[in-house]
Parts: sequence; structure tokens; C-alpha cells
Amino acid sequence: MSDALSGLEPALLWERFSELTRIARPSKDEGAVREHVLAWAATLGLDTRVDGEGNVVVRVRASDGREQKPTVVLQSHLDMVCERDPSSAFDPRAGRIDVRIDGDWVVAKGTTLGADNGIGVAAAMAVAEDPDVAHGPLELLYTVSEEQGLDGAKALDASLVSGRLLVNLDGTSDEALTVGCAGSDHTFMRVPLELVAVPPSRTVVRIELAGARGGHSGGDIASGRTNAIKALGRVLASAYDVAPFGLVSLDGGVSRNAIPRDASAVVAVEVVTAFADAARTELAAIARQYSGTDDELELAVAPVEAAECADHEQTQPILDLVAAIPTGVVAMAPSLPGVVETSTSLTVARTEARSVTLASMARSSNAAALDDLRGRMAAVARLGNAEIEVRRSYPPWEPRLDSLLLEIAKATFERLFGVEPGLAVVHGGLECAVLGERLPGVEMVSIGPEIVGMHAPGEKVRISSTQRFYRLLGTLLDDLS
Repeated sequence: MSDALSGLEPALLWERFSELTRIARPSKDEGAVREHVLAWAATLGLDTRVDGEGNVVVRVRASDGREQKPTVVLQSHLDMVCERDPSSAFDPRAGRIDVRIDGDWVVAKGTTLGADNGIGVAAAMAVAEDPDVAHGPLELLYTVSEEQGLDGAKALDASLVSGRLLVNLDGTSDEALTVGCAGSDHTFMRVPLELVAVPPSRTVVRIELAGARGGHSGGDIASGRTNAIKALGRVLASAYDVAPFGLVSLDGGVSRNAIPRDASAVVAVEVVTAFADAARTELAAIARQYSGTDDELELAVAPVEAAECADHEQTQPILDLVAAIPTGVVAMAPSLPGVVETSTSLTVARTEARSVTLASMARSSNAAALDDLRGRMAAVARLGNAEIEVRRSYPPWEPRLDSLLLEIAKATFERLFGVEPGLAVVHGGLECAVLGERLPGVEMVSIGPEIVGMHAPGEKVRISSTQRFYRLLGTLLDDLS
């Protein structure tokens, strides 16, 4: 176990989580962590199955006397968002995370921690080993590529899963039971970038905006944080008014699930000093607007080499398109005070093959509202002469408040903690949205510990909350059997 986590309780959970922090597990590259889980299962003599997508099911024998009880599925995902500060010597993509204790928190310095969803993976492994947890037959379902559109769950071979009581371990609060989530669309707007030779009178520079706080594009969308791609678009538009330029490239963001923390552009400009001054003036205005949420915004302008750029007439519409794409909260849930119903976020900008692609992620727990937002995005694309592609990622997970599993989970929670649990509908994707379709008749509930700053460096998980989560999980499995 990592020295930082040694001595924490529950010991089995933290030991398994510590192992995960040393394994690279980005989305679409879960081979190493899958082999780790399979090797762990083999040491315990547990039956395992792997489907064609790479999802894993581990079957755990029931405690003595509970063999005939209903099978419970414990579901979590193997992948994590791998973000790092540029100056950090650590990198989750290489299995290097600087794990530290800060009071009641386990935190990663300079990178994401992977508590989302490493804590869930570790908790399922721990209960399978823990002699103090009594349970019926278990199926540990470990999916892949959750952070890239729930792709693993979508491709799950449903024949590997027999249980129809499913506890998702990807929750982020120990004060509530999660019973629903938003559905989502991914939108891609593409604009051709017709390049010509850079005129001799122009200087090519790279302008980079960095230091935005970032965060989860669903869970943190109402936090008022700046979006680095949108902010850089503002900077470029203001600079363009003073010193017009030709765009060479625009890039930013790393994941469809994360609010962009940095973005950059390469431009060919005639008057570099005027361009840089106007850019920094606009950045100062953005910094004032986002004071208290994003206090470390930085702008760098440096010369680079490029042979071709777009002309002025083509550059302006791209800047207008970046400005017009909606980002942020669109609507609040009418029946749930303080809960976001619908949102959208411009999450990735990429320049390749003489084309600029602007990718957005829309979320809503209201299917009709999601359809309406898709229509608005199509209108923006038409006005910007952009080609648009929309991919329906997954439907909303609509609550089943009459579920027997939910009834038992509520009673377990109240008996353990002395209060009735809240019922949450999260503004983010949970694999329950897909698994509900893949596993007909399944009843589902999601639980987890308090995790802060998911998908951004400095992600942390509360130790005492993890202890409560593990107690709830163990007691619920006892009650269900």
C-alpha cells in the first residue's frame, strides 16, 4: 500500500485503491487494470468472464447459508479521467499519482486521483474479501470507457450478468441515494480550414490560455467556472478587432466529460504588439468576471513556425462560432430546487486535416429538453456554416421510486445513520442509464463517498465519507440477503 494510505480504515478498501493509483487506466486503454482485476480474482479462486468490449464480470460465492438469495450486481468502471498540471512530474496516464493525506481527505497533488471510480472498484473487491461482510451471490461488473460516453456499458454482453438487483458504486455523496441521472448528446461542429501561404508581412505566434480550474462538465456546470476554449475565443475576438489575423489552428480541452482548463491557438498576425496588448486586456476582464472561481488564469504569446494560415474572411466566422456555441446551465429542474435540469458545455476544440472541430456535450434529465437543445445547436451550426454531427450518447435514467431495492436501501440507510436519505438525480452520466436498457427488469440504486474536483487536478475523496459508504454497502448487502 502507498505509505500515504497505510493505516486508513477500511483497510481492505484503501489497500485495493492504493494499487489502482499505480496502474495507468485512461479510457480506451484499460488493459493493465483489467489484468490486475483478473489476477486478483484468480488468487481468490473466483470465476471471471470478459466480453468482447473488455468489460469484466467476477462471480463471488455467497456467504454460508445465503446461497439461494438473489444475486446482487456491484457495478463500477475501470477507467478514469487522466488530467495533470503541465508542471507536475506525475501523470496518471503512466500510473504515477502523488497520493497525499490532507486532514480528512485523500488528494492527488497536480493530477486527478481516480477516486472516480477507483473507490467503487476497490470497494467491490474489498467486500468480496471481507469476512465481516455477509452477502448472497455477487457479480462484480467492471465496465470500460465510462468516461468516453459510457461505451463499455453500451457494448456489454448482457448474457454475462444474471443479477437483477444492481448497486452502482459511482456515486459522489454519502448523504443521498442516487436514483436517476441526466441523459446526454455529443455534438460536433466542423468548419473547413482553407489555408494559404503566410504572407511575408505577418508573424506567426502561439497564444495559450491556461490555469482555468476546470471540473466535471455536468457536476460542476453550475459552479460559475470559466471554460478555457470560450475564454480564449473571447481573447481572440477582442484581439482580432484591433489586429486582424489569420487562424492556423485552434485546440483545447482533453475530454468530453471535463470543463476545459486550457486552450491555445496559432495565428498569423501583422502587428504582434497590438495583438498581444489587446489579448491581455481582454484576459484581465475575464479574470475580473471569474474572480473567486478562476484566479490563476494566464496568457502566453510566443513566436512559432507555420507555413500556412486561413485568410481573414474565414477566420472571423470561426471566432463567431466559438462565441455563439452555448455553454453553461440552460434550465433548472422545476420540481427539484437547486438541481440543474439541462446544460451544455463546449468541451474540446481540435484542428486537424484542414478542419476545426468544436465538440460539445449536452445533458438533461428531461428528454424533451435535450431534443430542444439539439435543435438549438443545429441552428447555431447553420448560422456558422458549419457541418454538424449529433450522437445521442445515452438516455436519462428515470427514477423508479416504487423499487423494492430502493425501499430496502432507504431502510438500511436510516437504520445505520439515523436519518432518512435524500434521493438524488445527478446532472451527469451514470452507467445505470444504459444498463437499465441492457438488463431488462433490473432495479438500480447508486451510492458512493464524497468526491470533490472530479476530472481535474487536485481531485480528492473524503476519508470519513468513504468509511460511511463502505458501512452502507456492507450492511445493504447483508440486508438484501
